[in-house]
Amino acid sequence: MDLLNGLLYNLRGLRFAVTNGKLLLWGLLRFLLVIIIMIALFGLILAYHGEILDLIWSKPESQWIIWLWHIFSWLVSVFLVGIAAVFSYLISQILFSVLIMDHMSRMTELKMTGRIDEPKGVPLLKTFFHLIKQEIPRAIVPVILSVLIMVLGWLVAFLGPVMVFVSSGLAVIFLSWDNTDLIPARRLVPFRKRWLFLMKRILFHLGFGLPFLVPGLNLIFLSFAPVGATLYYLDKHDAQKVEPPPAPQPQAG
Repeated sequence: MDLLNGLLYNLRGLRFAVTNGKLLLWGLLRFLLVIIIMIALFGLILAYHGEILDLIWSKPESQWIIWLWHIFSWLVSVFLVGIAAVFSYLISQILFSVLIMDHMSRMTELKMTGRIDEPKGVPLLKTFFHLIKQEIPRAIVPVILSVLIMVLGWLVAFLGPVMVFVSSGLAVIFLSWDNTDLIPARRLVPFRKRWLFLMKRILFHLGFGLPFLVPGLNLIFLSFAPVGATLYYLDKHDAQKVEPPPAPQPQAG
């Protein structure tokens, strides 16, 4: 059930953002930033592709093995494109997207509750650096773990197919947490409590991140994911903290 709820909240957030002009604008801005950085990195790869390839394997003169060199060149190109995509996401996430994500989360919270619940008296600059500091491990650790799992799959041949699914699932779980963690991080909730929040809701985060596995559409879902994640946190976490109204007291006499 949690798996399905995660998927539904992601779709609900996308629909909510599309029907709200400001949220739609900020989501598209985040999408464009990733695309622009990715294009810039692709341009660098194309400009230095020959030099990079020569460092690894110079073009052979023998016609008998040149076909192998062409295959290797193609594989290197695919690998570099994948690296560029990962780095463009990380650069965008750390430098720009965390601020856009937080702003989209704030807008959603304000629209749904009429207020933004956060610590009072915290300087804006401190909040900014706190968000950046929180984003670095959330963005980098999932990538490192996914790569380690994939490498393990390559080293142990019979684990390869299994590790592909494990690494993909791990990646989308952390990407989902990157969004559901926006409100507690903004409220300066200790990391340990936020980590326990993730551990208790693994299936939800897996379901929320399933659209991130769809090539092409994943960038769109990632761009608007803060909205659905904020809706979920407000519904399932903040709603539990609402105290019931006091029972009416019997009037004297």
